[in-house]
Amino acid sequence: MIHAKQVVKKFGSMRAVDDVSFELGASESLALWGSNGAGKTTLIRCLLGIFPFAGQATINGHDAQQSGKLARALVGYVPQELSFHDDARLGRSIQFFAKLRGKRKTDATRVLEMVDLQGHESKRVRDLSGGMKQRLALAIALIADPPVIMLDEPTSNLDASGRQEVVDTLSRLRETGKTLLFASHRPDEVHTLASRVLVLERGKLVRDVTPKELWPTHRSLQTIRLHTNEDNDDQAASVLRQAGLTVNLNGHGLCVSVPHNRKGEPMTLLAQASIGVRDFEILEELKPIESHDFADCPIDTLATSNQSHGDQP
Repeated sequence: MIHAKQVVKKFGSMRAVDDVSFELGASESLALWGSNGAGKTTLIRCLLGIFPFAGQATINGHDAQQSGKLARALVGYVPQELSFHDDARLGRSIQFFAKLRGKRKTDATRVLEMVDLQGHESKRVRDLSGGMKQRLALAIALIADPPVIMLDEPTSNLDASGRQEVVDTLSRLRETGKTLLFASHRPDEVHTLASRVLVLERGKLVRDVTPKELWPTHRSLQTIRLHTNEDNDDQAASVLRQAGLTVNLNGHGLCVSVPHNRKGEPMTLLAQASIGVRDFEILEELKPIESHDFADCPIDTLATSNQSHGDQP
């Protein structure tokens, strides 16, 4: 369904996406994983033909750049930042976006039913919860019944209840045969929705694995940001990965995910490799999505925990 070959996107001299290739079959679900700045959003925008890029990307055989309109017609896209008219009612919002997509006659109730918002047609957008707004965005993406759904951090700004609502909706859509490609920073969300994970780091694809391969333990996970002496992050990441730990680099230290009862292990491994750690921060641990024993690992959000050390940015 989606084929990307040697995709490169530069902003000046910086390679935001650096020679990324992968394939995603119909009805499969793929998560893009990595810290802020890893290239997740940029890669999605390249696949949509929003950004010009080097290399090739196709959706069901349609080139994302040369036949962008045909390619995008197959995709329902939900961006990270939502924009609605607060005074608009849900039913009319569906009709408005349907007209933009060339669908003159659209049953708003049917579309809203796909995301469990039926009965709210007359409600104003401003009266919706965060989870309901996200499901409205998903309903709009589904107006033309596209075979592919792309989402950029679909639950990043939601509370636990809102996250559960969105993940449950996406799970049902996946079961109907939709192809999912989404960026996420939550292990529990990835485990629930994805069959494969592309791990991106500084624009490069460093691993193509299953969620279980990325997080083999079913214990609660904690993420720690480490700052090495002499900014020796690349060598430190190599040592920790060889020990089987999940590591992300983004130019602001390295983030490593460990079982909750093994938080000291990364420092021990690095000390054995003669790599000094000048500072560390324990990142916020949130309640996992229901039915999974995976705690949240928000890579780029610092905790307010009194266990944190060093200056807060």
